[in-house]
Amino acid sequence: MIFIDLEHKRPTDTDIPGWTPWTQAEWDAWLEKSRRLVDQLAELDAAGARDARNELIDANSAHWGALKEWLLTLSAGKCWFSEAHELFSHYDVEHFRPKKEAKSLDGSERDGYWWLAFDYMNFRVCGNVGNRKKGGWFPLREGSLCSSHTNRCEESETIYLLDPINPADVALLAFDEEGKAIPAPGNSDWDEKRVIETVKRLKLNEHARLTEARRKVWQHMSNLIADYRRAKSRSSGNNPAASAEMRLAAKQIHAITRRDAELSAVARYCVLFSGDLHLTRLVA
Repeated sequence: MIFIDLEHKRPTDTDIPGWTPWTQAEWDAWLEKSRRLVDQLAELDAAGARDARNELIDANSAHWGALKEWLLTLSAGKCWFSEAHELFSHYDVEHFRPKKEAKSLDGSERDGYWWLAFDYMNFRVCGNVGNRKKGGWFPLREGSLCSSHTNRCEESETIYLLDPINPADVALLAFDEEGKAIPAPGNSDWDEKRVIETVKRLKLNEHARLTEARRKVWQHMSNLIADYRRAKSRSSGNNPAASAEMRLAAKQIHAITRRDAELSAVARYCVLFSGDLHLTRLVA
């Protein structure tokens, strides 16, 4: 999972590598259409026309689709949940809080967060392997507040699904040498449950190509760490060859752990797992 600072990003930003910024007028027009659509949804919902409300959402999927390339650029073309490129299949603009119906752990359904259907802060990029499995899954912890259009309290809900725009959630996820996504050490019982449910629901371990790719990244990083340590042990005194080998290994480690590298979270966790303070500073 990769942290995306969506709260502080806009399509009008001029400092996003690879992105051609929208004009302010284009962005304002997109936001205005979103407001109009939500007003129409509210009218239909108030009239009890839920089917018509949901049909209006589906009929305007191109509106959130217009932000797909921008959302992908924010993650350097990676799925926000798996941190993979094409090996996790095609990308969807996923609604973090489901737009039509929301499913609990026991499979029961409640009405969805339709008022967030065109709110870009509710959009995430997800490979369709994970998104198809997730569907409307969005359980809340027992006793949690539950937001509604007339009583908005999304920030007070206690949710299961880990959110890539929340850095604290991203930090709950770790990896092992077999390429499996696992709870990070030191998680509370509740956070461990959140990790387990998220990994299961998004198929973050079930998709064989994804776990194998993670395993290879871990193995490659382990080899580079070993190369770095061997060279470092020989680099004291006058040994320019060993110093050059150490610099090369460090450069490669830095490249693999860059935020825009595929599965860089796995590589970074491998470095942290090694306990090497010098390398930890390198990827910080």
